[in-house]
Amino acid sequence: MTATMHSRPQGGSLIEQFEYGLDAPICLTWELTYACNLACVHCLSSSGRRDPRELSTEQCEAIIDELQAMQVFYVNIGGGEPTIRPDFWHLLRYAVDHQVGVKFSTNGVRITPERAAFLASTDYVDVQISLDGATADVNDRVRGEGSYDTAIRALDNLSAAGFTDAKISVVVTRENVGQLDLFKELADQHGATLRLTRLRPSGRGADVWSDLHPTAEQQRELYNWLLRAGESVLTGDSFFHLAGYGESLPGLNLCGAGRVVCLIDPIGDVYACPFAIHEQFLAGNVLSPGGFSGVWQTSELFQELRSPQTSGACTRCEFFDACRGGCMAAKFFTGLPLDGPDPECVQGYSEAALLKVGRTIPVASQDHSRNPATRGSSNNLLQIGSFTPSAPPSRACAENPLAGFTVDAT
Repeated sequence: MTATMHSRPQGGSLIEQFEYGLDAPICLTWELTYACNLACVHCLSSSGRRDPRELSTEQCEAIIDELQAMQVFYVNIGGGEPTIRPDFWHLLRYAVDHQVGVKFSTNGVRITPERAAFLASTDYVDVQISLDGATADVNDRVRGEGSYDTAIRALDNLSAAGFTDAKISVVVTRENVGQLDLFKELADQHGATLRLTRLRPSGRGADVWSDLHPTAEQQRELYNWLLRAGESVLTGDSFFHLAGYGESLPGLNLCGAGRVVCLIDPIGDVYACPFAIHEQFLAGNVLSPGGFSGVWQTSELFQELRSPQTSGACTRCEFFDACRGGCMAAKFFTGLPLDGPDPECVQGYSEAALLKVGRTIPVASQDHSRNPATRGSSNNLLQIGSFTPSAPPSRACAENPLAGFTVDAT
């Protein structure tokens, strides 16, 4: 894979080369549907209801063909709950048959013993089970009643089927940061790998970020724990802002938005960052002339992101070369300037900016939540809705995310 045509320095580190972008993403996130049987309070894409403009099976196949031609290493499929799509298993097989590896994130609701056996027999597929508490009480406060048991059952099914190295995907919050050792034990028990990601203030996460993102003390605790864990725990470069403590964590420690990663949403819109689903970061649509490759290679937004960036006062910080000014999405959705410090800057440079009167928080450009009335309050962790799975969702779930589920109205 070669770099796109920019005025890049000759030689230099891999990170310096990546900053100017590649001719195809190393990986991309593809949200197949916004339909979901859960209503997690921190959902990045405010999922719940299916968008009627969702790409068809044939359109998805055409995208996979294009990814194969571009030699994309793998695609990270999410949602919503991707397995709710009736054609999900077909698309997974289609991608594998066309040499596009698949990583998919799921709450586990459709990982039955039969599906687990199928996955165990399939090459180039990685499964990530989402879990946000090492115990049911912590997890279900965020993800909904019964979701812990659903996830553990999926992990048990995968383990029993001989699926090797599943991932347990955890969004780190102030409620679960004290459970990191328990998460690691849970992963080891299932022959799985622990994957930690950062809580971003986007989607429904904007409503709860102030109450759920780790405190300054917990950030240091997380940093020390990750240093001890080393490469045995995956992070997807979620925590490069923690490099401001002094020592970089394993990984690129770089914002790859529009450079090495991007996102395709259920209707084919392409965004620079999987965590910044907002019209300001919309680069184009895969159904436009030129397809996905045309968006990736010619989008004005992507060209801008691949040009030399300024980071304001951050460039004067001794830790700038390590943390690179932090996360673009986290800054945007907390109303901070993109050339300013990360809202969780470990050196404390964002504290005054977050307290500034008149700071404008961007309004979400889309919301697929089933019950918007629950939005806007950080006290809704137990009120978003509890869903007790009685059976895997039926095909009707493509239209009605609650098909096959009983809803606890209390």
